[in-house]
Amino acid sequence: MAFHDNHETRMSDFDIETTLNQVDELCWEGVLSDQWNIANNPNGGYLLTVAVRAIAQLFPEFSIPVSVTAHYLRPGLSNQACRVEVNLIRRGRTMGTASASLIQDGKPRLTVIAAFGLAGDGLLTDPPLTINTPQIPPPEQCIQRSGDQQGIELPIRARLDTRLHPDQALAGQAGNAKVSGWIRFKDQRPPDCLSLLMFSDAFPPSVFGLFGNIGWVPTVELTVHVRRAPVPGWILGEFSTEDLQDGRIIESGNLWDEAGHLVAQCRQIALLLPST
Repeated sequence: MAFHDNHETRMSDFDIETTLNQVDELCWEGVLSDQWNIANNPNGGYLLTVAVRAIAQLFPEFSIPVSVTAHYLRPGLSNQACRVEVNLIRRGRTMGTASASLIQDGKPRLTVIAAFGLAGDGLLTDPPLTINTPQIPPPEQCIQRSGDQQGIELPIRARLDTRLHPDQALAGQAGNAKVSGWIRFKDQRPPDCLSLLMFSDAFPPSVFGLFGNIGWVPTVELTVHVRRAPVPGWILGEFSTEDLQDGRIIESGNLWDEAGHLVAQCRQIALLLPST
């Protein structure tokens, strides 16, 4: 996707660094960037987007990744070659389903199954039943995400502009397992359905608001339901954890666009690692 910047058209960092070269109908190859890292590891949302972008090539007739589920088998390797192998499961009249594996160094790092569908034309949409947009301060009154507060280096901050609610920006400040704020690409690429997968796993873990300096919280499984395409502008996110047992977190989140539309919902299980 291209966009206009200073009257010149150029590819965004997101599109460049999530697009692989097609080898054949079901295989893509390339190199993962280190600009989406959490410490030394590629962000889970980044890995997911790379794999789903390959799946999307099978379904040019379907524009919405309606349901995407990923299992993270081992950390990805930044600045190293990767291969995405895709398997077409079913192509229907209104939906298509496929799976993919992202492989590095001969080992699968991520497996995904995704169902793509239409943008809702002809489907029942009235009366709407949805989750109300939370009321938080506008982006200019929110606080930039800090690696120091989370206790880990965040190279991903070079690619994403993430601004947290002023009452939740400091380590443990919220007093509960909740985080909310705004997010967009640093180069101001407009959001789309694919980028919602990235944003679903790009905020600080919600337990940051409860435990503070928590470092890296690796995702085990992530499911994202994209509800509709977002309008241009910021994306508002709200995430919370109500279940933490034996070092495993269940986190739920919602994303809204600037028009107040609920554009995606997500849920993941992640690990709260012991501090070193």
